[in-house]
Amino acid sequence: MEAAVATESLSKLNINGDFASSLPNLHKNLHLLSPQQVELAEMLVEKGQSHLFEHWPEPGVDDGEKKAFFDQVARLNSSYPGGLASYIKIARELLADSKAGKNPFDGFTPSVPTGENLSHGDENFIKFEEAGVKEAQNAAFVLVAGGLGERLGYNGIKVALPFETITGTCFLQNYIESVLALQEASYRMTQGGQKKEIPFVIMTSDDTHARTVELLESHSYFGMKPTQVKLLKQEKVACLEDNDARLALDPQNKFRVQTKPHGHGDVHSLLYSSGLLYEWRDAGLRWVLFFQDTNGLLFKAIPASIGVSATKGYHVNSLAVPRKAKEAIGGITKLTHTDGRSMVINVEYNQLDPLLRATGFPDGDVNCETGYSPFPGNINQLILELDAYIEELKKTGGGIKEFVNPKYKDASKTSFKSSTRLECMMQDYPKTLPPSARVGFTVMDTWLAYAPVKNNPEDAAKVPKGNPYHSATSGEMAIYRANSLILRKAGVQVDNPVNEVFNGQEVEVWPRIVWKPTWGLTFADIRSKVSGNCSITQRSTLAIKGQNIFVKDLFLDGALMIDSIDEAEVKVGGSVQNKGWILEKVDYKDTSVPEEIRIRGFRFKKIEQLEKHCTEPGKFELKA
Repeated sequence: MEAAVATESLSKLNINGDFASSLPNLHKNLHLLSPQQVELAEMLVEKGQSHLFEHWPEPGVDDGEKKAFFDQVARLNSSYPGGLASYIKIARELLADSKAGKNPFDGFTPSVPTGENLSHGDENFIKFEEAGVKEAQNAAFVLVAGGLGERLGYNGIKVALPFETITGTCFLQNYIESVLALQEASYRMTQGGQKKEIPFVIMTSDDTHARTVELLESHSYFGMKPTQVKLLKQEKVACLEDNDARLALDPQNKFRVQTKPHGHGDVHSLLYSSGLLYEWRDAGLRWVLFFQDTNGLLFKAIPASIGVSATKGYHVNSLAVPRKAKEAIGGITKLTHTDGRSMVINVEYNQLDPLLRATGFPDGDVNCETGYSPFPGNINQLILELDAYIEELKKTGGGIKEFVNPKYKDASKTSFKSSTRLECMMQDYPKTLPPSARVGFTVMDTWLAYAPVKNNPEDAAKVPKGNPYHSATSGEMAIYRANSLILRKAGVQVDNPVNEVFNGQEVEVWPRIVWKPTWGLTFADIRSKVSGNCSITQRSTLAIKGQNIFVKDLFLDGALMIDSIDEAEVKVGGSVQNKGWILEKVDYKDTSVPEEIRIRGFRFKKIEQLEKHCTEPGKFELKA
C-alpha cells in the first residue's frame, strides 16, 4: 500500500524516480519517502550529491535512519537562505576561488576611515555618555552566545563564567544588570515619557541553548522580565569534503550529513526571519547593538558609543580600540575599488599588511606618530541604525557574505585534511551596503573597553611578552584595573599595582574593586558618588552593590563590602583597616579546584572584611 501511494506521489511529481535510475541503492528505497523527501533527493542528485546514497541498504534495513537522514536534510535546507542548492552553489564558487588563490581584495585600495576617538573622562566623553544614556531606551541589545568554553578549559557555556570572583557575578548577569541600569537611567533622564523595556536577544546554538535557558530560569532572568528576553537558536551547516562541494557524511553515522557551526554572522538572518526587527521599529526603536559573550568591560564603553551613533547619525558604528601594527586583531579599513565601489569593513590582521604593501604602502602595516596603527582594532561590537538595517536585510534576506577556509593536504589543493564548511561573520554585514551608508567607528582605550576571555591557561602562557593574554586571568584583572583607573580619574588616590604571575601569565594586580552597574553606569555617575579625600591601598578589596552609596573621605586598607537596596542612601567614610582578602595561587592542573577558578590561577582567601547590608529604606552612615 505504502509503495503504491509513493508511486502515485512520484507520478504526480512527474519524476517517476528517473533521476535515481542510475543510483540503484536510492531508486529501490524511493517508495519509503514522502513527496517532499523525494524532491529533496532529486535536488541532491542534481547538485552532484549522489555519493550520499551509495551505501544505502535494501528496503527493510535501517529504514528509520533513511527517513531521519531526510529530516536532517530538510532542516539544513530550510535554515539556510535559498536552501541547500544555494549553499552548494556558493560553496563551489568560493572553493574554486580558494584553490585558485584568488585575492578577495583585488582592485581595492585601503585608506583610514572616519570615526570618533574618545578619551575616557574628558568633557567630550561625558557629553557622548549623556547622549547615549538618553538614547538607550530606543535600543535593542543582541548577545551572540553560541559558543562553549572548551577553548578556555571550561566545560560550561561561556556566559555562565564569573566575570569576576569577588561577587561571583557571571557574564550574563553582568550584561543583563547593565541593560537594566541603562533602561532605568534612560527613563530618569527623559522624565515624563513612558517607561520602555529594552529588548534583550540571545543567539544560542545546539551546544548552548538548553543551558542558557536553564541559567536564566534558575536565576529568575537576573531581574529582567522574562518577556524582555528572546532566544534565537542558530542551526549548523553542512560540511564539505572536497572542491566539488560534495557534502560530507558524519564519520559516526553514515545516515547523517556532518555539520559544523556557520559562524556568528547567522545572527542577521535569524533576526530578520524572526520578525523582531519590525516589532522594534513599530515600537519606535532606533538602534540594534550586537556584542559577544565574554568581554566584561564592554558596558563601560556602551553609553558613549550609543551617543556617538545618535550624534553622528551612523548607520553602522563599530566599537574599536587602538591597535598596534601587526597585532593579532582585525583593522577597520575603508576599501575603495577601481570601479568606484567603497566599503568600511574589518580586514583581518594577516590580510591587512599584504594588502597595504600591494597598494602603494611599501612598509605595510606600521604604527603612525601616535605609536599605534592608523587602522583601529575591531572588537566585534556593532551598533546598527534600525531603519537602514531593515532596508538592507530586505535585499539580502539576512544573508552575509561568506568565506571558506579549507585546510589542504598539500600544495596541489586537490584534497582537504578534514571537511570544511562555509562561514560568515557578524562584522561583515557592511560588505553589501551602498556607498551612501554612513559607516564609522568609535575608538576607546583598551583598558576601558576590551578584555575578552577566550584562551586557556596553556595557550595564554605561550603568548609573546607584551601581547594580551585574553584569558580568564587577564580578563578578571582587567576589571580591577579599569575600576581603579576610573576611580583615580574621579579623584580617588588608588595605589599602583604590583606584578604577579598566575598560570604562567604575568599580570598587573590592582586593588580589587567592583561595583554594580546601577552604582556606576557612567563616569558622571561615579564622579557624583565619590568626594573628599579618599584612598585605597593595593592590597584592598572593595565591592559596592547598590545605587545610592556615597563614598566620602574613605581610607581603605583591607576588605569592604557594601550592599544596599535602591531605596536606601548610604554614606561611607572614615578609616577601614582589616586583614582583608588575600589572593592565593591555584594551579590550573589541580582538579580538586572548580574549573572556573583554576583557569584563573588564583582564588580569594577571605580572612577579614567589614560588611554593611542595608535592607530597609532610609539614610544610613558607615563611618569607621
